[in-house]
Amino acid sequence: MTIHSLNTKRASRSAESRVAAQDWRALVSDLNAQGCAVMPGLMSSEECADVAGLYPHEEHFRSHVVMARHGFGKGEYRYFKYPLPDLIEGLRTALYPRLATVANDWNEKMGVAQRYPSDHAAFLKRCHDEGQTRPTPLLLQYGPGDFNCLHQDLYGTLAFPLQVAILLSEPGEDFTGGEFVLTEQRPRMQSRAEVVPLKRGDAVIFAVHNRPVQGTKGYYRVNLRHGVSRLRSGQRHTVGIIFHDAK
Repeated sequence: MTIHSLNTKRASRSAESRVAAQDWRALVSDLNAQGCAVMPGLMSSEECADVAGLYPHEEHFRSHVVMARHGFGKGEYRYFKYPLPDLIEGLRTALYPRLATVANDWNEKMGVAQRYPSDHAAFLKRCHDEGQTRPTPLLLQYGPGDFNCLHQDLYGTLAFPLQVAILLSEPGEDFTGGEFVLTEQRPRMQSRAEVVPLKRGDAVIFAVHNRPVQGTKGYYRVNLRHGVSRLRSGQRHTVGIIFHDAK
């Protein structure tokens, strides 16, 4: 396992440049239309292997969750501890300002008073002032038959409305099945499901809880949940970047 690329300032600078290189006009359009958007090739294959390779090394993590023990599904995940690996920290810091603009626009449309600062450190200070001090970025591991039930990652009273998941394994080679699934419940309507195809290194941005949808009488709120379908074979790793900290 090579972790050198995860622990240098160069990784953070690289995160900023690769986030800036994404087509943000298209990403924001997809987020507004579907509640999710895919960033292709956000991480290289080597970086994906490096991050996935951290999973057995407990010194990088603050806690370990076996999903079946809590009714969350099957599989397991580990929450990183501070300081985060530089690549994960760099991506979290670089992604946040662009997503804060979307989050503030959504809250305005939904009539929510909460506004988010443009700097991630300032937002984390708000979390810590609320008693939410535990880091939430996590590394998930799935084997054959594993799945993740539909859920929302809310961890306290203060929650950032968007998050990111990066697929670290190659579909069709490392695993089969295990699709990322997003469901949306609109008032007085049946739920809509969105299956998001990803390749290794791709990232999906998605709504954590609510998003605005244009109706005939203005914007209204829809409720979203996300999960992972049953893995048919192989092993699947994903890194999740959540922008608020937990109680």
